[in-house]
Amino acid sequence: MCTPIKIVCEGGTGEVVEKKSRFIANVFPVHSEEEALEYITQIRKKHYDARHNCFAYVIGEKNETERCSDDGEPSGTAGRPMMDVITGQGLHDVLVVVTRYFGGTLLGTGGLVRAYSAAVKAGLENCTIQEKRKGHLMILKTDYNGLGKIQYIAANMEIEEKDSVYGEGVELTYIVPVEKVEAFEREITEKTGGRTEIDRGEETWIYWNI
Repeated sequence: MCTPIKIVCEGGTGEVVEKKSRFIANVFPVHSEEEALEYITQIRKKHYDARHNCFAYVIGEKNETERCSDDGEPSGTAGRPMMDVITGQGLHDVLVVVTRYFGGTLLGTGGLVRAYSAAVKAGLENCTIQEKRKGHLMILKTDYNGLGKIQYIAANMEIEEKDSVYGEGVELTYIVPVEKVEAFEREITEKTGGRTEIDRGEETWIYWNI
């Protein structure tokens, strides 16, 4: 069984206001620590007049790299709560920077934790999140008698049809998770009496929007 991996494929921004303090979250997909640090530098330059630019990022399929910073906020009130939101949603290869413009009223540790967590969630709501898993782009060539059988099998196994080409015969392309490939091939061969030409294709990462 190949465990799906959730990633941010397109970043976004979100903002919350708590007692006149503004918390602005910027979310970025990242694939290296160098890339994450570059984005953090960019945000600090953009919001040079802000009191805090806190961050959290995770990189790697198993979150081999995890870093977070309170950037001057009381220890444990910003970076760690931000990290908890990221890991709690099962995300990988993502950076969140939350910029705080102080509104003149102290929020206390509990208020800061809630505000930074809420800002991250607001930012993630405006991102495009995908799930990636190992799979194959399988191409099936069959006659029109086999078309309905193949589509029924695919629907029953929750396998997504990516493309179809109709001519003298039918060419169907399916996105098949690696753990379903053999069962799918077996069902197709059996139900179409071996009259379907199956090209499994190479194993690759397959992406789904979620």
